[in-house]
Amino acid sequence: MMAVLTKPQARARRHRRVRGKIYGTAERPRLVVYRSNSGIEAQLVDDAEGKTLAAASWLHLKKSFKGNKTQQAAEVGKLLAERAKQAELETVVFDRGGYLYHGRVKALAEGAREGGLKF
Repeated sequence: MMAVLTKPQARARRHRRVRGKIYGTAERPRLVVYRSNSGIEAQLVDDAEGKTLAAASWLHLKKSFKGNKTQQAAEVGKLLAERAKQAELETVVFDRGGYLYHGRVKALAEGAREGGLKF
């Protein structure tokens, strides 16, 4: 009998594999995405220092926000881009965190690009 990975385990494995290739610096931090069933969050990480430089989450969106989770993800992306600007960051390296670049993760990435992040 082969061992079967659960969904989170498979994602963790993919994420580890991605992390072997991706490294965030202070000048070019890593944009990490975390997707839960109810929301999505992202942060910019400097791996050299092990510090989070900027973060945005669906919980930070205005209470007036209405829309589906894909629109929510795009808004979080824009919010993150805004906060990155305040921290004087322009270029990032995108870490999809083991998720497929699709749907909400893609929407967040495109929202961040729209907000002026380069990757």
